[in-house]
Amino acid sequence: MPGPSFLVLLGTDYAGKSVLMRALATTEPSWRLVSVDEEFLAPEHGIVSRLKSELLREALPGIRKHHSVDFAASMLQTAVVYLRDQILDCGVREPVIVDSYYYKILAKCRLIGAAEGIMDWWRGFPQPRGVLFVDVDPATAWARSTSVGRTNRLEFYGDDVDREAFIEFQRDLRAAMLAEVAHLPVEVLPQADVASTVRRVREAVACADA
Repeated sequence: MPGPSFLVLLGTDYAGKSVLMRALATTEPSWRLVSVDEEFLAPEHGIVSRLKSELLREALPGIRKHHSVDFAASMLQTAVVYLRDQILDCGVREPVIVDSYYYKILAKCRLIGAAEGIMDWWRGFPQPRGVLFVDVDPATAWARSTSVGRTNRLEFYGDDVDREAFIEFQRDLRAAMLAEVAHLPVEVLPQADVASTVRRVREAVACADA
């Protein structure tokens, strides 16, 4: 039996993946879009959203003070396993796009010093046929983060966010993610408007299906 066939949409924080996923949901309603963003979760998977909220509200602000990095990584693992389960449940004919999969979470866990043993299991999960890497300049990502006034402890180095701490983390995150997917076909999608990027994703899906 062949494994599930899917593509992963990957990128650093504020690269525009969520905007792109929403655009794909509108323009390609027949595609299966897998994400832990609340708008893509079925009602019966609400626990995924609640765990994510608790992680952001309590675990990450208290990391290294009240909770270990391994505790935070263990909470993040619930999202990883949810994404894997959804991939395994996908049909064989519909195009399937997965938001980040385990690659971004794994890279962040490595940057904050989580135990490698927690992450080794994830590397045995089904692998995509390719990765679409939505690229963004870290300075642009910083401007986007300040415009919404929202960052979390897995987006910058240190206890307090500033431009330097954010940009340094995002540069390291990009390098760590690309290293993690080096064994896969990777297409880098440069910064562009949403319509152009949607078109590039469509082309990648068509090539993969050819």
